[in-house]
Amino acid sequence: MFKPNQLKSRLMAGETAYGCWVGGGSPGNAEILGHTGYDFILADHEHGVGDTRDILEVLRVLETTPSPAVLRVAWNDHVLLKRVIDAGAQSVMIPSVDTPELAQAAVKACLYPPHGIRGYAASVVRASTFGLEPDYVAKANDNMLIVIQLESVLAIDNAAAIAAIPGADVIFIGINDLAASMGLIGQTEHVEVQALARKAEEAVLKAGKILGTVPNAGAGVHDLLERGYRFIPGPYDVALLRDAGLAGMAEFRQIQAARARGEQFAGAKGASY
Repeated sequence: MFKPNQLKSRLMAGETAYGCWVGGGSPGNAEILGHTGYDFILADHEHGVGDTRDILEVLRVLETTPSPAVLRVAWNDHVLLKRVIDAGAQSVMIPSVDTPELAQAAVKACLYPPHGIRGYAASVVRASTFGLEPDYVAKANDNMLIVIQLESVLAIDNAAAIAAIPGADVIFIGINDLAASMGLIGQTEHVEVQALARKAEEAVLKAGKILGTVPNAGAGVHDLLERGYRFIPGPYDVALLRDAGLAGMAEFRQIQAARARGEQFAGAKGASY
């Protein structure tokens, strides 16, 4: 359903947005986390499990929360982008964009002519409230937020040219895949990885575009803010659930061990439901 893209408005006004990842197969997790105060929920349909119907369900549940949806698609595919944007996605994140030509193709896939090649079905799609939103085509282009991911050495070399493309609103450094492309998988703190990240940062900020990435071993949230990042998806729902589960079981085992020793457990009281 059409709504003005408040996330884009905030970012374009110079604000910073901190979000949370949700695996693509879990609309329930998206709904819960959407009510907890994040500036956006990033539904991951590159690595997360889920199909087009799950995308629609995530969009629906997030529309009931204060947190807007950002949708990461599986690939830079204009057919897939057309379908998810018609379903109502207003903010899309596109992985593995290595060249200006690929970035231009990504942008064009998201916008109606004359700025792009998005196919026209505005009179019937969900994104236009099924044709009920006046002047939807112009509004759709104005409200589309496009996040382009740079995830390789080649992409970093092309960062300035990619950032110069109109419509590429957020340039996102995929620091983990960048490290992997350098033969340094899992080593985001490595001096060479951070040097390339800083090279991209300089190019993106010089172009006046919004800079994004994830907190990593080489730069925590505070560091990223100091370096000019304004689009930061932080925790992942899977990790939040995993860590809470581990903590709950660790506490239970401590209670069992204390009981076996005939001692009173001195830890925190358990959660209420």
